[in-house]
Amino acid sequence: MVAEQPTLIIQVPRGSAIERQLRAAPPPAIGDDDVLVQTAPTDDEGNLEALSGEVVLSVPAPRELARQPDELQRVLTQAGTGTAPLVIVIEAAEELRDDEAAQVLDAARHAARPVILRVVRPSER
Repeated sequence: MVAEQPTLIIQVPRGSAIERQLRAAPPPAIGDDDVLVQTAPTDDEGNLEALSGEVVLSVPAPRELARQPDELQRVLTQAGTGTAPLVIVIEAAEELRDDEAAQVLDAARHAARPVILRVVRPSER
């Protein structure tokens, strides 16, 4: 069962490798009820269609999340007031490793607003 307001929402392109990974073998860090995985439609090039939220950090690949834990924490806790969810954008990914997921989830637990981790496109092309 998913919490009414998850700590973290992960948005991925429908039919992508990362969607399959998160459904079949999610990283242990996101195995609890505080995380919701959403799939969304893509454009003709396989990019996730633009969705709402305030982008506070954009990285080329998920490995950057584990390398920047202090920056991740800072952008989420200092985002200020508002109602829009805070969005961390990953430009391309095939999978999300446990250390990467754990960094985002830990930072999201300290945010004042909902947090979305958005994967724009698969890196498998």
